[in-house]
Amino acid sequence: MICLEHVNLSFGEKQVLDDFTLTIPETGVTVLSGPSGCGKTTLLRVLAGLETPDRGRVTGITPRETAFLFQEDRLLPERTVLQQLTDVMDKAHRADAHRWLALAELTGEEHALPRELSGGMGRRLALVRTLALGGELYLLDEPFAGIDLPRQHRLMAALKALNKPVVLVSHESEILELADHVIAFDGPPLCIL
Repeated sequence: MICLEHVNLSFGEKQVLDDFTLTIPETGVTVLSGPSGCGKTTLLRVLAGLETPDRGRVTGITPRETAFLFQEDRLLPERTVLQQLTDVMDKAHRADAHRWLALAELTGEEHALPRELSGGMGRRLALVRTLALGGELYLLDEPFAGIDLPRQHRLMAALKALNKPVVLVSHESEILELADHVIAFDGPPLCIL
């Protein structure tokens, strides 16, 4: 079980997490919802080991076991769509790259460069690249930004089918309705539940 226990985190004078405790369900999609600046991304970064709490602890996961999708796509400009995937996959699983492309509905775009993709296409590629990386916990920051609603629904179904814990940030009401769990915040600071 993945837990944050009595976590405190401040940036200078600004306290973002205050005696914050959370248990992540072992499977399913948990959506973090709340206004911009309330600490959702910081919470993902703590889970990923990218931020170290001032106090408290994270148990049940190590940074090596997480796959993180940043708010920015972070696609490599000179690598093709297919290479974006195969670059993060071990050799034994590279044959699965076409399955990930199909999930992102990017079949036929294998040789395109990121600059040749629309914003939604780039976001879908960034999302499936994160999924192809693998892990025991998927942390997704605004994974559906710029993606049309029907594709959001299909991608959400794919996230649920992973049978791994997924924690994502979203403001989209449709995604909240499709989530297995929703945690709504109004902070900062995010406080103990």
